[in-house]
Amino acid sequence: MRPAPTSATAPMSATVPAPVRGRLAGVATMVGSGLSNQTGAAIGSLAFPVLGPVGVVAVRQYVAALVLLAVGRPRLRAFTWRQWWPVLLLAVVFGTMNLSLYSAIDRIGLGLAVTLEFLGPLTVALAATRRRLDLCLALIAVAGVVTLMRPRPSADYVGMGLGLLAAACWASYILLNRTVGRRIPGAQGAAAAAGVSALLFLPVGVVLALRQPPGAEAVGYAVAAGVLSSAVPYLADLFTLRHVPARAFGLFMSVNPVLAAVVGWIGLGQHLGWAEWASIGGIVAANTLSVARVKHG
Repeated sequence: MRPAPTSATAPMSATVPAPVRGRLAGVATMVGSGLSNQTGAAIGSLAFPVLGPVGVVAVRQYVAALVLLAVGRPRLRAFTWRQWWPVLLLAVVFGTMNLSLYSAIDRIGLGLAVTLEFLGPLTVALAATRRRLDLCLALIAVAGVVTLMRPRPSADYVGMGLGLLAAACWASYILLNRTVGRRIPGAQGAAAAAGVSALLFLPVGVVLALRQPPGAEAVGYAVAAGVLSSAVPYLADLFTLRHVPARAFGLFMSVNPVLAAVVGWIGLGQHLGWAEWASIGGIVAANTLSVARVKHG
């Protein structure tokens, strides 16, 4: 007869309760998803010299469409106009958000571009509450933006403007997703929007292929960006939200600008000064506190 396992020999699955194991797996998935998203953006930027931000975004939209259409399986013929119009708007916003973000990454670097983009969800979160702390959080975020955009010889205001455009698109993306989610069941609406967005970028791919066919290396970078920044995070988020509370998920998402800055520093050699790091920290803190307040409120 096999002896009962002792505390020294018992497997981890026997000593850790299933809910705790699920949460640990969820946290690990969140970390992996965040790193995958920012690593994908960094790898995609390596294809900018050949494809440009527009070409990389086009390939990313194709990959996102393939994944979401396979998962969501939308019944497009059953959609009414009341369902179609927010889907079409979401498709335009989805493409514009990625294009403005990748264009900003090309000009001001991964860390700063993602930090500015995160002002979008922060604005939505602050607009949902009416408390004194919200004004303080808004002031912290504004201070961070002012520090990032302070006048200096090396300032790229076009790149910063593109980052702010990505933020506005992300805020619109959140609001439109809510509307689509209420009108279309499951992931069908998001899948349909991804498919339409991919169609909008189809001419870009055709022009690039006909004008100057890109090499396998550049296409590989762009495909990797699509897989790591679209497919992996989407599937990972589906798993994470089953095991981790929505508040914890939102709090972790707020750390993405830090992950982007670290990935840009290590992977692309994009060094930031103390002022930029302080700005990123302030905006991340404002995002984190705003998410916590909204979830508790």
